[in-house]
Amino acid sequence: MVVVGSGLHVFALCLKSYNRGLCQRFAFGISFIMKRTQKQSIIKDLSKKMVFLSGPRQVGKTWLAKEICKEFKEAVYLNYDDFEQRKIIQARSWLPSTELIVFDELHKMSEWKNYLKGLYDTKPEKLKILVTGSARLETYRFVGDSLAGRYYHRRLLPFSLAELNNPKKSDQDKLIVQGGFPEPFLASSTDDANRWRIQYAQGLIRFDVLDFEKIQDLKSMQLVLEILRRNAGTPVSYKSIAEDVSVSPHTIKKYIQILEELMIVFRVTPYSKNIARSLLKEPKIYFFDTGMVIDSKGARFENFVAVSLLKNLYEIQDSKGIVTELKYLRTKEGKEVDFCAVIDGQIKYILEAKVSSKKTHSGLKYFVEKYGLTGIQLVQNISVEQKIDNVTIRDSFEYLR
Repeated sequence: MVVVGSGLHVFALCLKSYNRGLCQRFAFGISFIMKRTQKQSIIKDLSKKMVFLSGPRQVGKTWLAKEICKEFKEAVYLNYDDFEQRKIIQARSWLPSTELIVFDELHKMSEWKNYLKGLYDTKPEKLKILVTGSARLETYRFVGDSLAGRYYHRRLLPFSLAELNNPKKSDQDKLIVQGGFPEPFLASSTDDANRWRIQYAQGLIRFDVLDFEKIQDLKSMQLVLEILRRNAGTPVSYKSIAEDVSVSPHTIKKYIQILEELMIVFRVTPYSKNIARSLLKEPKIYFFDTGMVIDSKGARFENFVAVSLLKNLYEIQDSKGIVTELKYLRTKEGKEVDFCAVIDGQIKYILEAKVSSKKTHSGLKYFVEKYGLTGIQLVQNISVEQKIDNVTIRDSFEYLR
């Protein structure tokens, strides 16, 4: 396990140098600790259509794509950022015997959708196509020329308890503190995880934001990010943040939208249908990387639960084609529940996240009694699971693994 303990620096070298022996040893280490639940589903989808695999940067899309390549006799991985591989893409000069092509960062190619459409419509039946990319792919697939009917979309998020082999309570603690991105989670210490996080956040702000949108004041953008890190899970006031940063509320809204599109944060908005007097504004902001949350154990745990729930809802939508949403409940009188899982337009359950608790949360009890909803109180530190006031109090480790 020494290779795993050294973090994904070895993994990065593995991808760049194609050192087969090193790759195999590192892959064994990752596979020993965790698995990607989407792998078999993606392979199944590839037999029907193209598959677009999107997700935050450094979440493990390339690693998963190369694991999928191993399931085919003739597979090729082509990254548009590599000059030599770019020439192969442009000339379509892969071998006729190829069974799977993985295109990485193809959205940087001019007219990439037309390229894919032409390739898909004329390809041999045996050829499968997997397209991977980060936030750009997630955003650009909706713009311009349509590929409707030619692909399935899959979203890859950070590791969850459900993806760990034989998880322990300490693994949950590690996911909460160090986050579920591969490198910080596999880091040998919290310090190493934090060092990765600083470089990751700074890189996104300095390079990805500039690539994504022309922002003149990067310092303001970084300050907004820091404010959000200290207020994860609380309703966002654009006006209040604007006063702190000395820009307009419109600018703050734009900055947060960019952070969403770059898959740094995600927004959870209040549910309103059939819930009387609920608020229709003030979203709550969470981070895909739970380790980004600062200062509060309760906020980090809530963020961890938010990512876990969102991941499950994404999987339902991506695999079954059923529209899902992660919301929260709040009345004008201030009665609130952290999360509301909406599947096919209906509330499946409502859930409150607590680090420790000996009694039922008042807001949860209110919504369960008034609307007959299924209520779950998810607790990080709990000795006995039980049902009180029609609310099921569950241990987070047992519920999420």
